Amino acid sequence: MGVCGGIAAYKAVDVCRRLIDAGAFVSPVMTRGATRFIGPLTLSALASEPVRTSLWESPEPIPHTRLGQSADLIVVAPATARLIGAYAAGISSDLLTATLLATRAPVVVCPAMHTEMWEHPAVSENIATLRRRGVHLVEPETGRLAGGDVGSGRLASPDTIAAVVIDVLSGRPADGATGAGQQLVGLAAIVTAGGTREPIDPVRFIGNRSSGKQGYAIAAELARRGAVVTVISSAAASLPRPVGVDVVAVETAADMEQAVLSRSEAADIVVMAAAVADFRPKAAAGQKLKKVDGPPEVILEPTTDILAALGARRRPGQVLVGFAAETARPERAREDLLRYAREKLASKGADLIVANDVAAAGVGFSHDTNAVLIVGSEGLEIDVPLATKEAVAAAVVDAIIRRTANPAAPSTSKSVHSQETS
Repeated sequence: MGVCGGIAAYKAVDVCRRLIDAGAFVSPVMTRGATRFIGPLTLSALASEPVRTSLWESPEPIPHTRLGQSADLIVVAPATARLIGAYAAGISSDLLTATLLATRAPVVVCPAMHTEMWEHPAVSENIATLRRRGVHLVEPETGRLAGGDVGSGRLASPDTIAAVVIDVLSGRPADGATGAGQQLVGLAAIVTAGGTREPIDPVRFIGNRSSGKQGYAIAAELARRGAVVTVISSAAASLPRPVGVDVVAVETAADMEQAVLSRSEAADIVVMAAAVADFRPKAAAGQKLKKVDGPPEVILEPTTDILAALGARRRPGQVLVGFAAETARPERAREDLLRYAREKLASKGADLIVANDVAAAGVGFSHDTNAVLIVGSEGLEIDVPLATKEAVAAAVVDAIIRRTANPAAPSTSKSVHSQETS
């Protein structure tokens, strides 16, 4: 058990106690910074053997090798930005990082840091690197932080961390760990998000109400399942970057077309969640159009159908997911959605279509909730009632995983409910 130098180090005491109570033999390793927050004597009294803090003051001549080779699992709680960066880069600057590099056992990393640090691109990239290598990540919580402000980055609760450790050791999927049950490890995914903006002049544009929230939720869920994810987003400036996800900012449908098609060949999964404009002004004015000159004549031309282009050129084994934002008759909403989705599924060459009725209360654009019908090319139908966009993302990714595991999955129909469903 590694403990790094952060204010959350005090929670490591409770984690250690819970693991001991569960029957684990705990060998504690503290960084020099950790000893500034809790005393080594505290962990030594609770753990199975005394704390080690140095490569040079151990009874064994090569302590990191002994610890790394004998461990069934290594958990680091809390893990600071420094530790995460050193581990990702392969830098063994102390006993803990040397032990991490000297083991072939599963590793569970439990980050804890201030929000600005947790959301920094460097930390996100290091987390993505560790995910790709199969490291189990217990994501930090959102709540009150040291200093009194509120945000993401607070260490997960000791009972969550202990439960993940036990589940990983037992080989069971661990709900709290993004490295556990990672069915998509080794796969690359592209997710589009947000609504494009097609300029009329330097001030005005044709756009839509898409916020990008659902696309970002799907990107975060794919990353949690182990995929290497790139988001191509027109909402990059307004939404926080999902942890461990690369973000490519675009503005127009043409920008998105170039960004998606240039990357699609290398992607195993492509999720077109963005609301891409169907039409754009044929010629945008170079100067702001003045009101005194009267209403302008705006001639529209069609944009490229990116989903259809992907369907026509995709390689074998690639999973293609499209979205259909529709307005349905209230009395026949599911029937209409199913028809629209089936038509789009056939015309675009996709594997899955995620359809929603954006005229329904709490559904779709700008909301934190959504309700969708997931339709598959092999007859799959999954109803996801009104739920958080994170819950909808989980259902979509489950359907993607089903497709990657069995491309010719048999027809099925079911309804997905969650605790968030209203």
